[in-house]
Amino acid sequence: MENNWVKVYTTQDAISAEIIKQGLVENDIAAVIMNKKDSSYQNFGLVDVMVNAADQEAAEAYIKSTESE
Repeated sequence: MENNWVKVYTTQDAISAEIIKQGLVENDIAAVIMNKKDSSYQNFGLVDVMVNAADQEAAEAYIKSTESE
């Protein structure tokens, strides 16, 4: 498996990460979530949204456009 995924968004809120991921997927940008939260402590840890390195610029532009709305 190729290791060409890059982090484009980080949050503590898993729901926000899922919304960003779904928006990317709907815009034809493959995205996955890497959940680094500790299962014992729901509020401890981060959730990253990752995309293919080739899609990084498009993903960051999409995220920026959603944050300004």
